[in-house]
Amino acid sequence: MVTESTALHRESVGAGPPIVLAHGFSGSARNWRPQVRALRDRHRVVTYDLRGHARSPAPHDAEALYTLDAFVEDVDRLLDEEAIERPVLGGLSLGAAVMLGHALAHPTRSRGLVLASLPAGPDRAGAFRGRAEDLASALEREGSDAAGARFVWGPDSGLDARGAALVRQGFLEHDPLGLAQVLRGVLREVGGLLDAVVDSGATLTMPVLLIVGEQDAGSLESARRLARELPQARLEVVPKAGHVVNLAAPGPVNELLLDFLASLPPG
Repeated sequence: MVTESTALHRESVGAGPPIVLAHGFSGSARNWRPQVRALRDRHRVVTYDLRGHARSPAPHDAEALYTLDAFVEDVDRLLDEEAIERPVLGGLSLGAAVMLGHALAHPTRSRGLVLASLPAGPDRAGAFRGRAEDLASALEREGSDAAGARFVWGPDSGLDARGAALVRQGFLEHDPLGLAQVLRGVLREVGGLLDAVVDSGATLTMPVLLIVGEQDAGSLESARRLARELPQARLEVVPKAGHVVNLAAPGPVNELLLDFLASLPPG
């Protein structure tokens, strides 16, 4: 079933205990297809396009709509609209930050967290935030194709021709001004989430699965830091995988998800 409305685009597949999955920056609900196929026989799997991405609204005229708080409340609204109670919330990269933010703001609404490829802290050398303003400006001045060729799938991306073509196809689906707003708004707040967990004294007592690719140094650092702070955190490092770990290693990630979900007490 695919629901289309003025709200965020979402897709709901399967039946059983619910899990809601959020994609990373410049991704979409489609990025979770390998996991949907693996989980749908045992779970209701809900995926959605984040605000400013793909088939969801991408308003241009209100910076207040592109904050981490706004993205967190999008999750809360989605749960209400889909009548989902006590789900497991999961996300990749930006999506992981959104789901962590939701758990901090609404700690009793979910029964578990899956955080894959948490973004690197803003002060880490090479962190994506350091390039965010350059990419945002290029999206506004040049549009998605030219900006993407320079910053996303160009010669320095490490992608082969087929990989670059697939990344380009997905990137061009987004509204360039919406992506620029996400870069300037939400992503600049993401690095502070780990500090919020540590400094506020907030304790997330729910089970947490942290998944990170072995080759994703920045996310590995963030995941290790968070694993030290959360009493029920389990850190899993996927060999030979990079940042988009669920697509780079779908088999191992699917096994980790199924094992984690099976270990949770009934909702």
